[in-house]
Parts: sequence; structure tokens; C-alpha cells
Amino acid sequence: MPGRNIDFGQYGARGVRSSLAAAHVLDTLGGGITSPVTTRRGLAARLRYMTRSQHARNLMVSEGLNPSPKTLTNWLDGTQEPKASNLALIDQTYRRMRRHNVARYLLQRLNAGGGTRVEIHPADDTFVQRRYRRPDKNMRKINIRRWDHIVAAWADGAWEKGSETPLDDAWINELSDAIGSDWGAYEYSKSLGFNA
Repeated sequence: MPGRNIDFGQYGARGVRSSLAAAHVLDTLGGGITSPVTTRRGLAARLRYMTRSQHARNLMVSEGLNPSPKTLTNWLDGTQEPKASNLALIDQTYRRMRRHNVARYLLQRLNAGGGTRVEIHPADDTFVQRRYRRPDKNMRKINIRRWDHIVAAWADGAWEKGSETPLDDAWINELSDAIGSDWGAYEYSKSLGFNA
């Protein structure tokens, strides 16, 4: 079984971790507010989402976002703009809440019918010298049957803060089950899509 890539791109290969690509696909499937947080509409929609229940407000406080009621009202009315650091925190907190709220739905959707088909294109190695290229790297269609650990690691959101290990471990575990000993060729990918 191959080991993980330690120094990806050393010889000129291009791509992203397939676990991160999967997380971005899950974000797309999860939906949500598309207006940027920097617009009045995007900010107001996120704040309404995060203050609609006491549980949501408690999550907001646990993320480090605890504006006074007057400041929150001013943000919603548009009479006061949040600082850039607060805008980033609002967006991050909203995404974590959204992921937490849709995780159960996504898990049911992805596990239904015996799993979800994933199309994965290997990393681009056109700039790699021929002697360092992996032989016979083609697009693969695989069926991932168990999404529980992947969705849990995605919903946790630690991968956005630079701690990719839980998500990467869950993804590699399922990838190795689906592909077998050739999973290392798909640890990094050019593109990835789900049939969900």
C-alpha cells in the first residue's frame, strides 16, 4: 500500500488534496447564502440565520462572536459596519452552523441506495518529467458507501482552520476501501464530483 504524499508538487504535479475538493463539493451540496458577507444583503441574511433561535445564538457565542444587542441591531439595519475581523468571523460562524444543520440531511442523501458515486480525476502531471509520472493515471468512478466519518469531519470545520487531518483521514480511509492499493494516485486530484 502506498504511503501519503509528503512533498506533493516537488516534480511539478498540480492539484488539490482530494479531501479538500470533497469538502468543497459538500459545501455546494449543502447550499446556503450565496451573497458575500461584505454586502448588506449577505451580512443581514447570515445574522438572521445565526440569531433565529437561542441554540443558534449560543453557538455564535461559542465561536467567539458576541455582539451587544444594540450592535447587532445596528449591523442588521445597516447603520454600522462590522470590522473586517468580525465579518470574517461572521462568515466562518455561519458556515459552521450551516454545515452542522445540514449534515444529517447530507448523510442520508449520500448513504442512500448503497452509497454515492464519485468521479475523481487524478492530479495534473503534464509538467512532471516522464520518469517521475505515475503510470496509467485515469479518471476513476468509485462508489463510496459509508459517508459518516467524512460528513462528520466536514461539518466539524477544522479543515478550514488548517487542521485537515480528521477530514483527510476519513477521506483516505474510504478512498483506499473503494480503490484499493492505488489510492495514493488519487490523494491529490485535478477535479472531483459526486453523483448525489
